[in-house]
Amino acid sequence: MRQFSRVGSRALRAAGVTVGVIWASPISAVGVGIGLLAVVGGARVRWSDAALVFQHVPFGPGGALTLGNVILHTGGSLDVQALTYHCAAHGGNDRVRLGDHERAHVYQYWLLGPLFLPLYFACGGIHVRNRFERAADRYAQTGRGWWPWSRDV
Repeated sequence: MRQFSRVGSRALRAAGVTVGVIWASPISAVGVGIGLLAVVGGARVRWSDAALVFQHVPFGPGGALTLGNVILHTGGSLDVQALTYHCAAHGGNDRVRLGDHERAHVYQYWLLGPLFLPLYFACGGIHVRNRFERAADRYAQTGRGWWPWSRDV
C-alpha cells in the first residue's frame, strides 16, 4: 500500500507540474523568443533549475530574469552566489544561489501563469519590498516558502 501511495503522489506531482508548465506557457513563449534572439548573439541554452536557461545573454542590465519556464541570464552559470534583495538594498552579506532564487520564480509562474507579471508589478516590481522577491530569497535560503503570500512574507 505504501508503494502505491508513493507512485500516486509522484503521478499527482507530475500532473501538477505539467499543468503549471502549460499555464505558464504564454509567458514562456516570450522568454523563448527573447532567448532565441540572444542565441544569435552568442547565448547558450541548457536545462537547469526547472527551466530552459539561456546563459551569456548579450543584452539586458545583468543578472537573471525568469519568464515562465525560461530563465534569461547574462552570466555563465546560475551557480553563482548573489546578494539577497534585502542585503542589496540595506547592506549585509546574505547570499543565495542565483539558480535557487530563479527556480522559486518558475514555481510562482506554475501557479500564477499569465497573472504572474501583473501581480509582480502590482507588488512593486524589482524592489526589496516585493513579496515575490522576498519569497524567492527565502526559498533560496531555506528550500521552502516560494509562495509570495505565505505567512512569512
